[in-house]
Amino acid sequence: MSIKGKIHSIETFGTVDGPGIRYIIFTQGCPLRCKYCHNRDTWSTKGGKEYTVTELMDDIRKYIPFMKTSGGGLTVSGGEPTLQPEFLKKLLFEAKANGIHTAIDTSGFVDIDVIDPILDYTDLVLLDIKHIDKNAFKELTGVSNDKTLNLAKHLEKRNIPTWIRYVLVPGITDNEKDIESLAKFVSNLKNVENIEVLPYHSMGEFKWEELGYEYPLKGIPDATDEDVQKANKIFEKYGLTIKAKKAS
Repeated sequence: MSIKGKIHSIETFGTVDGPGIRYIIFTQGCPLRCKYCHNRDTWSTKGGKEYTVTELMDDIRKYIPFMKTSGGGLTVSGGEPTLQPEFLKKLLFEAKANGIHTAIDTSGFVDIDVIDPILDYTDLVLLDIKHIDKNAFKELTGVSNDKTLNLAKHLEKRNIPTWIRYVLVPGITDNEKDIESLAKFVSNLKNVENIEVLPYHSMGEFKWEELGYEYPLKGIPDATDEDVQKANKIFEKYGLTIKAKKAS
């Protein structure tokens, strides 16, 4: 029997979640409660639609020519994909068996013993570090950043190529000293290939309201290109490679 996973949505021609043209699976369920989340409807583990690994692979194979031509592949995002570890491991295993480049987009809020077997079939990790300061991280997400930072170190130990993602929120994550602390931390990780500074935008506000929730960051302005450039310069000062992004 093929393992089933709860899926929120699927994007067949994604271009912003890893290199090349990618088949992106957004899993259902997330342990974080990020105040700027633009996919508020992915939080609950009770939502989504169930798919078997076989069903997904049958569809994914249709796009292999586009992946190969563009240097793309499969990205499993969320929600938080590591909440469904057996499903994730099997899906990535099958993708690798079909010669498909694999990536996980994760908050890093996962125990090492849970994710370690999954990394055997992972070519790239997109690691979202929400904040370097533990207290600020918890205020923003509802959890500690210990697991995220531990995973970052473990990915280096295993030499898994990693892109660091950082959402720049005016007044919350744009403090220069905090960004510098993050840059120092990341600069010691030899496996990090790119830094993606994602400018905060308020487009997700309507989703919260549609679901009947009050948006926590109501009134906070979108990050500007100038804001992003200031952050980029700090990362570049520590020899880190910047990959430009348009939106979070």
